[in-house]
Amino acid sequence: MEWLKIVIDYGIVGLLLVMSVMALAVALERYLFYRSVKIDEFTDRKTLELELTGKLHLIATIGSNAPYIGLLGTVLGIMLTFYTMGSAGFMDTGKIMIGLALALKVTAVGLLVAIPSVACYNLLLRKAKVLILQWEIKHGRQGL
Repeated sequence: MEWLKIVIDYGIVGLLLVMSVMALAVALERYLFYRSVKIDEFTDRKTLELELTGKLHLIATIGSNAPYIGLLGTVLGIMLTFYTMGSAGFMDTGKIMIGLALALKVTAVGLLVAIPSVACYNLLLRKAKVLILQWEIKHGRQGL
């Protein structure tokens, strides 16, 4: 069962770190795009909306799934701890705490990925809606 510790430490935490980098990269790209977009160049609202909301789903997906991946790591860590306790018979408290700390570490990393991702998604979505409303005001149109 030593392989499970490696899967938790490197596999799940590594996956969460990759997801974090992806979410931050997309958020940065969208932020820079929003700063440089010229809403007057768009002739219709739907095209503008498609351009502004592109790739936002990736941030939302990462933000909503990171806690579940962290929870998966937690469950695997607790399973590993119980397996080790069962196979060793009597264990000292230190070994049990190390296993539980490993499990909770993955939950914390999942939350550290999810919270900024959801915050970035909400901020970027708000900025996209503001740009769409500005386009509608300039073009004298109501939401079609």
